[in-house]
Order: sequence, then C-alpha cells, then structure tokens
Amino acid sequence: MLFKPKSVRTHFSGLIFFQNYQRNLWVKPSHRYGKYNEEDDDDKDPKLRNTKENQLDHFYLYKSKGQHLLTNTRILDAIVRRSNIKPTDTVLEIGPGTGNLTVKLLEAAEKVVAVEIDKRMVDFLHKRVAENGLQERLNVICKDAMKVEFPQFDLVVANIPYGISSPLIAKLVYGRNPFRSATLLLQKEFARRLLAEPGDSEFNRLAVNVNLVADVEFVMDVSKREFLHCPKVDSSVVIIRPKPELPDVNLNEWRAFTRTCFGKKNKTLGATFKQKKKVMQLLKLAKTTSLNKENPPTGNNYECDEYYDGKYEDEDTDGEECFASSTSDLEMNLFKEKIVGFLRKSGFEDKRPSKVSNEDLLHLLSLFNQAGIYFHDHVKPNDLGNANAAYLS
Repeated sequence: MLFKPKSVRTHFSGLIFFQNYQRNLWVKPSHRYGKYNEEDDDDKDPKLRNTKENQLDHFYLYKSKGQHLLTNTRILDAIVRRSNIKPTDTVLEIGPGTGNLTVKLLEAAEKVVAVEIDKRMVDFLHKRVAENGLQERLNVICKDAMKVEFPQFDLVVANIPYGISSPLIAKLVYGRNPFRSATLLLQKEFARRLLAEPGDSEFNRLAVNVNLVADVEFVMDVSKREFLHCPKVDSSVVIIRPKPELPDVNLNEWRAFTRTCFGKKNKTLGATFKQKKKVMQLLKLAKTTSLNKENPPTGNNYECDEYYDGKYEDEDTDGEECFASSTSDLEMNLFKEKIVGFLRKSGFEDKRPSKVSNEDLLHLLSLFNQAGIYFHDHVKPNDLGNANAAYLS
C-alpha cells in the first residue's frame, strides 16, 4: 500500500458499519482511520497526494477541521423543514462536506451558496450534485468562511465546524448582509450558552451580545452517534432570527462595556469598577473621548466583525504606564468615587452581571455615557442608527 497514515487499524465489524454509512454519504471507506496526523492532512508532495487518492479512491475526514458529517436522513429532513425555506430563497451553507444537507437544500430552495475550504469536498460535491441534475442551482465558494465576503442570501442552514461557531455567528448577526434566519447545528454546550438567560449558570457575554441583535430558538438535540466520524460531544440545532428593530446603541461601545462587566461575571459591578486598573482605563478614555469630540477622527471607526465571546479580544493597554505617571492620586480617587457613587445611586453597585438583563445593561451604559464615562476609544455619534438598512433589517 502506498499510503499508511499514522492511525490504528479498526476491527472488521466496525469497518462494515462505517462502510454502510459511507455508501449513504457517497464517500468510499478507507481501510484505516483514527487519530488525525498533520502529515496526512498537509502532504507537501502534490504528486504523492494525488497518487494516494487515486490509488485508494477515497478521502479522509479530518476531525481537526471539524469534518463530522451528519448522516441521519430524518434529522436532515427536520432541519430543512424547520428552516421554512421558500422556493425563491437563496440559502447559504457553511461547510457542506459531501453534500448530505446540500442536496436537500437544493430541492427546497432556488439557489444554494456553499462555502467549503476543503477542495476534495468541493470536487466531490460538484460530482454528486451533477448526478442529481441540480448543478445549475449550486454556487460553491472554495475559501475560508471567516475570510470570504458572503454574497447576498436569504437564509443560513448549516452544520458548521464547531471551532468557528463564535466568530461565525458574530460575522452573521453583526454582518452587512440582511437575512431572515440561520438554522445552525452547534456543539450542545455552546448552544446552551447561546440560549442562556440572566440567572442561568451558563449566562455569559456571548448570550448578551447575540441577544442584543437577534432571538435564538432551540430546535432539538442531536446525538453524537448520528455523525461520521463520531465527535466527542452531542450537538443541538438552534434558529437565530435577527431582530427587526435594533436598540439605539453604539456597538463598539456596547461590546467594550460588556467585556468589562463580564470579565468576572459573578463579581458585583461595584467591585469590578473599584479596581485601580479599570479606573485608570476609564479615566484615560474619558479624557480621550473629550478630546475626540472637540477634534473628531476621520474615517469609519465601525468594527462589526470583532469577536464577541471574549476569546479573541484584548484590552488596549498601550500607554497606560505613561498615563498613570501623569495622573495624580487625587484625580484617580475623585474619578473612582464618581463611578462608585454613580453605581450606588442608580442601584447597580451590588448587582452581578450574570443576573442582569440586556435592558438593564443598556440602561446602565446609557447612564454611564451621560455621565461622561465611556468604554471605547473614539466614540462617535451613534453608528447603528444610520446602519439599520444595512445591518440585520
């Protein structure tokens, strides 16, 4: 055999089981599978790679790329049905894989735009769709979904790679393409966080920021046994529907504010805003914002694609040491008393972010801004008010 990936040999009975699944997937089974190996995935010799694929007449599914294919026809049908696809709709699918869901979407919609990073999958998908006579209604984009600009679409229906769940949802709900809904198959734990409400143990900044612009509905749980290869966790299907009307808030300011509040979500807001480092940051921003209002910056400062789950964002600390050395202790203490007194007067000092609703958070942010306390640099007049037509309308 020309190709021997570094993986364990399966039992014969297990092989027969997967072969049956593979026939439904239009993917011919390999004789070996198991632990992912970077050398197999990123073979540097194209001739050798082609020889491997032609010789064995198959391709491997890589867990590192989130290639877990849903095989249960009943669940696929339910996902399409709950998506309420119209015959005139264009559906965006992220990570179509071998096309189990794609074919069903093509039968229901006018057009499907499929974004797939794996060229092997793209080639296979084209062949499968052509055999079903649906090739004229499929547009495949072979690029990274997080780097490509999506064309116009009406709906999103997808079994997305779990590794990009948070930034992809951010790209959708804060993006420039209006759409009716997104039916997504997500990791169950992630879906629970997305659905969490104030007071729930899972309540977090992700739920807060998505709930600002969209409503999330739970559809059903899906067992990990329904996938090939079987992932380590179960999944859930949710539907995300953008809100027709958005709150009057600057999104840059909102994201910075929630990042501050949910850094320690179970700590009281009073304790959070008493920290010396936080007081210094807010005082610096207050001075910077005052200067920017007198001398407005040029260019568009609106950043809609910032990741909102707290995993990819860093506080801007440049110049903090210099600022601290030029600020007197008296000025710092006075500003700190202003913040704490403001929280006490408004009734938020002893409240914990994990139990505060979006409405209360919006109210608190508005009060902060009215008092001249800001959380994002270069705050400008409301960006969102002029962007409703372009964002999630």
